[in-house]
Amino acid sequence: MDKSRFNWPRILGIFSGALLLLAGAQALAAQAAPGAPGPEVCKNCHANSYETFKAHKHGTKADPRTPANAGECAACHGDGTAHVKAGGGRGVGGMINPASKSLAADAKNSICLTCHKGGKRMLWAGSTHATRDTACVSCHQVHATDKVRDKTTQTEVCFTCHKDKRAEISRPSRHPILEGKVACSDCHNPHGTAGPALLVRDSVNDTCYQCHMEKRGPFVRPHNPATEDCAICHNPHGTTNAFLLKSRIPFLCQQCHEPTSHRGQIASRTATSTGGGTLARGCENCHTNIHGTNNPANISNERTFRR
Repeated sequence: MDKSRFNWPRILGIFSGALLLLAGAQALAAQAAPGAPGPEVCKNCHANSYETFKAHKHGTKADPRTPANAGECAACHGDGTAHVKAGGGRGVGGMINPASKSLAADAKNSICLTCHKGGKRMLWAGSTHATRDTACVSCHQVHATDKVRDKTTQTEVCFTCHKDKRAEISRPSRHPILEGKVACSDCHNPHGTAGPALLVRDSVNDTCYQCHMEKRGPFVRPHNPATEDCAICHNPHGTTNAFLLKSRIPFLCQQCHEPTSHRGQIASRTATSTGGGTLARGCENCHTNIHGTNNPANISNERTFRR
């Protein structure tokens, strides 16, 4: 058998994730033991956490999937019997604090993954964030309003690490992220995907086609870069050029098109047979259907992406 065909690091990552889930399930089964102190006891010292728990999705009794129906506080923090008998105190009685800096990321995540598994999180094991020891609580807040679940505040959390993207979405040509109409999670799944850059679809183009369906085609004469990878010409996070282009036309086009005729000559103010145009839309003054064309007029129009 050819062992090179197998992605062993990924297989080991998935296997390790399965073991963590099993360990977490067993641990929680023991933690949420019958008779463990509930929120009514915990609130005597942790009044603020009690109020936020009751107001949070986790505290919703009407949903059978929530911790409110699976041991409540003990579901995440462990059996507090010894903690209460000892009179409380940080770490006393074996209490678990998922936000503790002394607790390893895998140990924190195993608690959350006991319930939050499958669906969009089925590829968490071996994903970029998992392999870089990112904990669930690094992004999510349990006892407060979870900013990542609100489009208007989600970017604040993402920009904590991805600072270069904060600058890009403030550029003139960008997606309406600042207005809350588009969020990072519309294109990326931070919990892991099969595609590149944690994209929600298997490729850059398939992700873009979720909104830009008219660019999908099929076309009689497609523009090869447009069908290969939208990011060849566009920077989706923002640029200083129109249409999220990485550089201005005709200079962008000249990066690929060989220096014959007017395609690779020094740009001029007006497009001629000897120089690419820089006025208005540049090359697109003539080559309007740049993503592909079905124009049946003649072979020349189809070949040059004219309307």
